[in-house]
Amino acid sequence: MFKKKGQNDSFTIDAGGKPIPVGGLRVKLPTIGWVKTYEGLPHTTTTKISISRIADDWYIAFAYEVDCVESPKTHDVVGVDIGVKELATLSTGAVFPNPKAYKKNIQKLKRLSASHTRKAKGSNNRHKSKIKLALHHNRVSNIRKDSLHKVTNYLCKNHAVIVIEDLNVSGMMQNHKLAQSIADCGFYEFKRQLEYKCKKFGSTLMVVDRWYPSSKTCSRCGCKKDSLSLSERVYSCEHCRYVLDRDLKAAINLSRLAKA
Repeated sequence: MFKKKGQNDSFTIDAGGKPIPVGGLRVKLPTIGWVKTYEGLPHTTTTKISISRIADDWYIAFAYEVDCVESPKTHDVVGVDIGVKELATLSTGAVFPNPKAYKKNIQKLKRLSASHTRKAKGSNNRHKSKIKLALHHNRVSNIRKDSLHKVTNYLCKNHAVIVIEDLNVSGMMQNHKLAQSIADCGFYEFKRQLEYKCKKFGSTLMVVDRWYPSSKTCSRCGCKKDSLSLSERVYSCEHCRYVLDRDLKAAINLSRLAKA
């Protein structure tokens, strides 16, 4: 595969299968030599190191084995309803807001993108504007990842069983009115992080079928509505007159599936 400077800048070093020691604020890469790092690295060895460039920063990534430590759980079961308005609503009543990183920064991204297109191709100014635009895109991505890591860490450290819905993200993205908001939430990344963090912290992840009517079913009497529009944020049961926040009710229904 041919590579070109400035496009997908990354490479992998395996040192022929020999162990590569890492640790501290620098790492000795084969052929390249000692390289300083911004953050301290764990003192261990690895067999493969990947170096990649994002915007104007270089990142090092490697894998190593650690012992999984099971943390004490404060809750046995929790249902998690993820959405656009609130990133995650738990059956315990806790709510994690959606940072909406892309939506809040879209105007600046548009200005930087328009400024970049006006620069002459091959000029130094175009290169500088490209880096500036890439840095802001990376900032938006980091805000989203930070919120997802905080939520998933909290869930896996404090709950023995986590119940979520198996959302059809690719199908939801077909709705052009909601596609941008859904992509800004990072639903796939949310599930991916839960899967490996549950193993790390000794929790169990339960994925419910996407067709389970968690939003249409009353959490008190079990009566099911035939239809429920996205604009109805408060669920009102026609049978028992129970009124509850739509997302919280869905999370409660999910948590009860693990107890059944």
